[in-house]
Amino acid sequence: MSRSLRAVLGLLASMPLVHARCTPESFAAMLADDAAVTVNFAQAVPRNGSFGQGPADIPYPTNVTQLPALCAVGINVKSSANSSYNFGLFLPDSTWNQRFLATGNGGYGGGINWLDMGTFSHYGFATMSTDTGHISNPLDGTWALNAPESVIDWGYRAMHGSVVLSKQIITKYYAKHGHIKYSYYASCSTGGRQGLKEIQLHPDSFDGITVGAPAWWSPHLAGSTLWEGLYNYPTSDPKYIDPSLFPAIVAEMKKQCDPQDGLVDNIISDPFGCEFDFEALLCTSKNSTDCLTVEQLATVYKFYNDWVDTNQEFVFPGVALGADPTFLLSSVSTLGSDFYRYFVHNDSEWDFTKFTFKDVQLADAINPGGASADDFDLSPFMKRGGKILKYHGTADMLIPTGSSLHFYRKVTQALRPKGINLDDFYRFFLIPDMGHCGMSTTGPWYIAAGSVPVPGLTYSVPGFSDAEHDIILAMMKWVEAGDAPDHLIATKYVNDTATLGLQSQRPLCVYPKQAKYVSGDPDHPSSWKCESRY
Repeated sequence: MSRSLRAVLGLLASMPLVHARCTPESFAAMLADDAAVTVNFAQAVPRNGSFGQGPADIPYPTNVTQLPALCAVGINVKSSANSSYNFGLFLPDSTWNQRFLATGNGGYGGGINWLDMGTFSHYGFATMSTDTGHISNPLDGTWALNAPESVIDWGYRAMHGSVVLSKQIITKYYAKHGHIKYSYYASCSTGGRQGLKEIQLHPDSFDGITVGAPAWWSPHLAGSTLWEGLYNYPTSDPKYIDPSLFPAIVAEMKKQCDPQDGLVDNIISDPFGCEFDFEALLCTSKNSTDCLTVEQLATVYKFYNDWVDTNQEFVFPGVALGADPTFLLSSVSTLGSDFYRYFVHNDSEWDFTKFTFKDVQLADAINPGGASADDFDLSPFMKRGGKILKYHGTADMLIPTGSSLHFYRKVTQALRPKGINLDDFYRFFLIPDMGHCGMSTTGPWYIAAGSVPVPGLTYSVPGFSDAEHDIILAMMKWVEAGDAPDHLIATKYVNDTATLGLQSQRPLCVYPKQAKYVSGDPDHPSSWKCESRY
């Protein structure tokens, strides 16, 4: 018997001893030296069992099911005299791969993301998520009123503290079964921001991160979200567009921009390369229903173009052509107004209709919670071997795709003068037709990144569980074997339900390349080729 096989068998044989340590008393003993830490619970979950905190975990009220046998742990940490945060751990009994993976949150939501933790536990990871110091749904920022310490927890402190303590707990829990070989992170939206912020402040926290549609520029993203809502406000204004006209706007954009990749398939592959004729949306004598007035056209133009304000200062990218305007234009979203009402002005009576660029300048000066992940010099993370895989849907209707392009350019400007090639550690993928963090009407989008579950799937891409189709496996392969992905293959299931079968697959290219149709079955990835945009 080989030495490696004996080691594996010994590890598996001793795993029941790990399961026996899944008690609150065991974890309290591990953390006895830290007076700020309290063990909330420790519960053994059997194979194919479920776990969650139900409706009390407001953003994640549904229990995760079909889990591997593991230990579910809840920890509370006092972060200041009047604030604290919680985090959860899933510690696999017999399937631990000697790796740690943290995941994140969405919007202003506070809750432990047991769902994504469960998904990633199937790979063998010991997984963690923090509630960021409060409980709320993603659209609710009222908790930030008069709570500066909680805002700091949300901004970065809860994530870092949870990462540090999680590693300590995992090391002690599996003391006789090996050490943590690699640490990873995977999440989208606010979760994307959390991952970027963590490696900017603490480059040694993770060996690799996968981040999608990151909400990295908090004051400007929230300001843009509010500003866009005000474009179409009030309903009595001539510039107001009734939501019933939104489908016609998107349809015209697809009509003009879809053919550019060589195939008409209801997918805009490169909205940034489309020269869109906005005036085609105007009413004429032949079309007086699904069309716009001149005043309404101005609203659409502002929405789909960059926000440039005082002294021609760039504020934030516009929404990409083809993205559905329903969420941002139908009403003023609290993702914008709550940030300025509670995080910036700290005034529940602040009138969002008075919002101007001066409010953005004030928010920049305050940077509530230190949340913005805007340190573009990522060389400390790169120098210790860290790897970044980032993705963003081109039809994101919540966080404009251009914000990820702007981040990429700013990192390029910071690192290229130092002789650093971004592809050596940071690769970015645009996903045509994908909305916020997932889902698409037509296009292949699923890359097993978490955040958006697919009915019928537990984890990975069944039948295609490899580094070409699964971004988590691609991250691991790059970090651990030095094999960087030159493309990924996205999958689309019928009605986005895995049990209904495979509908199509298509390559995703490392930016700035994009997929071009060559010939053959357009639903097969071999019919496409990654080519330069120039």
